Amino acid sequence: RILAGPLCTQTLGDMGAEVIKVEPPGTGDDTRTWGPPFTAGESAYFLGVNRNKRSLTLNMAVKSGQEILAQLVKKTDVLVENFKLGTLEKWGITDDWLEQNAPQVVRCSITGYGTSGPRAALPGYDFILQAESGLMSICGEPGGVPTKYGVAIVDVCTGILASNAILAAINARHRTGKGQKVELSLYETSLA
Repeated sequence: RILAGPLCTQTLGDMGAEVIKVEPPGTGDDTRTWGPPFTAGESAYFLGVNRNKRSLTLNMAVKSGQEILAQLVKKTDVLVENFKLGTLEKWGITDDWLEQNAPQVVRCSITGYGTSGPRAALPGYDFILQAESGLMSICGEPGGVPTKYGVAIVDVCTGILASNAILAAINARHRTGKGQKVELSLYETSLA
């Protein structure tokens, strides 16, 4: 939601994809308020990872919002979700639903720790993954304390890997006619 997914979809948009970002009603994406700096009332952070996108606000807590999402998904080529585990399923978009209603869709799921295992339900944060993976041990002063990278490197790398995996799945769809589920986790990216 914050960087890996938005960077992935921005990259696809830069290549010419039509990207629709679905945001909650009211305040929209959390990063719209991250600042300063702001440009014409918009957060520079938000603008920095959301170019080449259209936006739609949708209340996913209500049935009508879930129905609109389902109709959008049926018409799409790729669905990128960067939520906590089970969020999309809670709204009715399960693997079985996709197979029956939108078999062409390439679904990309970006999580903190994957979709199975003892840590699957935990949220992922770039700086925590930098520490857990040991990346902080190779940043900073020689002999000094572990240091956070100046950029959210795990999120950035996950977003890039996600866009590449989506392109591979689209290429495979040309042969098979079917979409695939592509899974990426911040944890696995940090180790890679």
